[in-house]
Amino acid sequence: MALTKSVFYEIVLFNNYSKVKGGIPMKVKDLMSSPVFSLRQTDTLYSARELMQMQRIRHIPIVTSDNLFIGLITHRDLLSATISHLAEVDPETQREIDSGIPIQEIMRTDLQSISPEAGLEEAAKVLLNHKYGCLPVVDNQRLVGILTEADFLKLTIQLLEAIDSAD
Repeated sequence: MALTKSVFYEIVLFNNYSKVKGGIPMKVKDLMSSPVFSLRQTDTLYSARELMQMQRIRHIPIVTSDNLFIGLITHRDLLSATISHLAEVDPETQREIDSGIPIQEIMRTDLQSISPEAGLEEAAKVLLNHKYGCLPVVDNQRLVGILTEADFLKLTIQLLEAIDSAD
């Protein structure tokens, strides 16, 4: 079924988040990224930096060996824990320093997660109100995905394209 202007208005006006309407995801599970790149609390700052650079990501959930969600490290956290480039520390020294710092020293634990069954409106409000860049998606304390600002930008593009094609 193509997304028509009337279907788009139905989505906007009636906020039916129980299923995917017209190909537009309505629940967190429909929009989240999964599987997720994650690390353990005993991994190092160096591991986090390398993973972020290699995968071009800004958020890494931290999990136990049983995949229970326990925290998050962000690119901003990495920057805060890094010696300034003004200190003229060579890359090898920075690597040694980063390799000695376990993630548990800097990871965030005071954040919210969201259920895969939650509506996208609820998720968007949490991101906006708390100024989060992502929401770990957790089911029975297990990490099942991640929802980011970029996911909402992709959804916005889909909606705008649908409006343009309906005109």
